Amino acid sequence: MVRRATLLLLFAAATLAGCAGPFRPQRPAWRTQAENACIAQRRVQPSDFIALANELEGPGICGLTKPFKVTALQGGAVAFNATATLDCSMVAELDQWLADTVQPAAQARFGSRVVRIDSMGSYACRGMNNQSGAQLSEHAFGNALDIGGFVLEDGRQITLVRDWWRGDEQTRAFLMDVHRGSCEHFTTVLSPGSNAFHYNHIHVDLALHGRSGRAICKPAPQETLPPPEESPLIAMRNAKPGAGEETDNDTTGRPPRAAFEGGDGFGPLNAPDAPLPPRRDEATEGDLTSSIRRR
Repeated sequence: MVRRATLLLLFAAATLAGCAGPFRPQRPAWRTQAENACIAQRRVQPSDFIALANELEGPGICGLTKPFKVTALQGGAVAFNATATLDCSMVAELDQWLADTVQPAAQARFGSRVVRIDSMGSYACRGMNNQSGAQLSEHAFGNALDIGGFVLEDGRQITLVRDWWRGDEQTRAFLMDVHRGSCEHFTTVLSPGSNAFHYNHIHVDLALHGRSGRAICKPAPQETLPPPEESPLIAMRNAKPGAGEETDNDTTGRPPRAAFEGGDGFGPLNAPDAPLPPRRDEATEGDLTSSIRRR
């Protein structure tokens, strides 16, 4: 009886060892298929700001077949505060989201375009909401981005932890516009008010939610105040000088440095200060060539 029990234990151990070897868990096939399809359709073009990197494998099923390292979007016009690791579909959709949602909202509310996204996380092999034992997050596949704030060309800094609830009317309306537009581009959007874990950022991803492909958008989008009528300041900023007119505008194209307010929400956190891109009217033709084609 003892011998039989010993043999059974040895067989079980050998079986488990075999499962840990050649039978390792496999990443869902649709993820690799989506990456390959995006690249085949040339939705993302490598550039000085978007570089194709080596495959990321594990641990477990975490990783990407063809990850991209991204330092800026919109042909370099919108920088990240830190390099983001994302899959092809997320890079393409983020670029389209900037063009369709973020920049029009910024221009309408402030008369100034966004020049930097302050990210709070892209690829990371972890569970949802950083909870141990939870289902893997879309971050584990480079299929998500957490956005903590934006920097405008005029130097204004907008942070979710401060401005979602306590910003002025137009700043709050801008963030609501961004949230609503995000729900039209991504399959998951979780902003402050959705749950306790997203009090200081907007989470966007392209998860496949069941066979129906349903979308998750929280909190429910709300109507916002109309953009202000063009003020004299905005009119002056947008006006082009006539021939021979002198201007005293700052032509450096670099807003003043300021601390990024994030983290625990109780004080400024000095985020990596990425170099801001040149103004469009001063960049070279090569700098303005978009690396990503519109869908």
